Amino acid sequence: MKKVENKAMLITYANTMGDDLGALNEVLDRYFKKVFGGVHILPFFPSSGDRGFAVINYDIVDPALGSWDDIDRLGEKYYLMADFMLNHVSIRCAEFKDYMKNGDSSPYKDMFIDWNKFWPNGEPTEKELEVMYRRKENGPYLEFVRDDGKKVNLWNTFFQEQVDIDPYSAATQDYYERNLGLIAKHVPIIRFDAFAYASKLPGTSCFFVEPEIWDVLDIGMKPLRSSATEMLPEIHENYHIQLKMAEKGYWVYDFALPMLLLHGLMTERTDRLIHWLNICPRKQFTTLDTHDGIGVVDVAGLLTDDEIDYVREKVDEITLPAKPYMKFPGIMIKTSGKEAKRYQLGCTYYSALGCDDNAYLLARVVQFFTPGIPQVYYVGLLAGENDIEALKRGEEPRSINRHTYTDAEIAEAVRKPMLQDMYKIMEFRNTHPAFNGEVKIGEDKSDGTLIITWINGADFTKLEANFKDKIFCITYTDNGTEKVFYDQGGK
Repeated sequence: MKKVENKAMLITYANTMGDDLGALNEVLDRYFKKVFGGVHILPFFPSSGDRGFAVINYDIVDPALGSWDDIDRLGEKYYLMADFMLNHVSIRCAEFKDYMKNGDSSPYKDMFIDWNKFWPNGEPTEKELEVMYRRKENGPYLEFVRDDGKKVNLWNTFFQEQVDIDPYSAATQDYYERNLGLIAKHVPIIRFDAFAYASKLPGTSCFFVEPEIWDVLDIGMKPLRSSATEMLPEIHENYHIQLKMAEKGYWVYDFALPMLLLHGLMTERTDRLIHWLNICPRKQFTTLDTHDGIGVVDVAGLLTDDEIDYVREKVDEITLPAKPYMKFPGIMIKTSGKEAKRYQLGCTYYSALGCDDNAYLLARVVQFFTPGIPQVYYVGLLAGENDIEALKRGEEPRSINRHTYTDAEIAEAVRKPMLQDMYKIMEFRNTHPAFNGEVKIGEDKSDGTLIITWINGADFTKLEANFKDKIFCITYTDNGTEKVFYDQGGK
């Protein structure tokens, strides 16, 4: 099992670039052997919904996708990341089924959060409900009928196939211990999905509640410390939360970068981006696209409301052909009181940039030079466009950015000259020693330019980018001699 390295990481499902983990391994060998050092395989366990995020059982790999042997074979070549749902389980899991069958005599009874017992008055007051951070218009609970006939309302943050769990319960902590210990035998870093929702306290937002959230993370980390397994906490919210986690030494995500780059490329301005690059965490994973879409709430404060609306409206224009096939308006919303806000934008990153090869390549190159380890989502790896056909088939809205590629589609996509250039730059990012040094962000000249320099002793590499012309140049040292690696403007 390889440990985490400062090399680009692929984000993919086990069966979207090939039918299973074995086929994914072959695709990586055939086309991307030097492009990636790591792979984040989105949930590959038996699941009852939410594209793998309603895990039934962590003991095995979903047989339709492969086995632990397939995971380990990938782990010999790449450092791997796997998901663990700290906040919820599938309603088809053994623990929940036992509670439904045996009720109050079940050893897992306290694992699940009784909505009515949670609130001092049996239900939230209007004020308590108003301040709660929610992903659904109604209260985050579902009614279940146990085998003994008793109706119980249980906390349910996300989808019907999932039910929240109480991290302070002894049964939950045993569940963490068993499953996290198993996963840690196969991967060096585990992503805690939706962890911020696990900090629930009456009268609060029930989302990233301090100081409780730090206790929750400590509880989750306990099974990982003996194996020195690393952890990446996943949270889509204002960038200040990422800064707080970074201060405590955790890995974090740079979910602000995608919107900042869209804004810069759409307006030909780099001032907002430069400000962020100067203050962003250094121990982070960077993204432009993920399986959920393009985060909006993450960038509030780095962009003004008007600037966010400008980018959102531009992307909405691009996704207009998809609207008739959406099952509900908008992609991923949150509610705070009576105010509803767009949570994420449903669009591939390539489509969001109008399928402009120059703009897309520039966005990726800036990501590769941004502090942190770059993650590239498989659709972005192939410059995928919005999958309108998936929506026409009645799939959920996020399917617009979750296309399943055939072997022929992959073979055709990788021949694209822009992508061939991107892969070469990724190989350069993985191997040049300067990226293991210090970064310097050039000053804002108010002319749409950006300079990022990495220095490690005698080694350096520099990116000079022009957002107006969508061109860039990369220079570097080779045995002490300065050379040009890529000069798009000189082509």
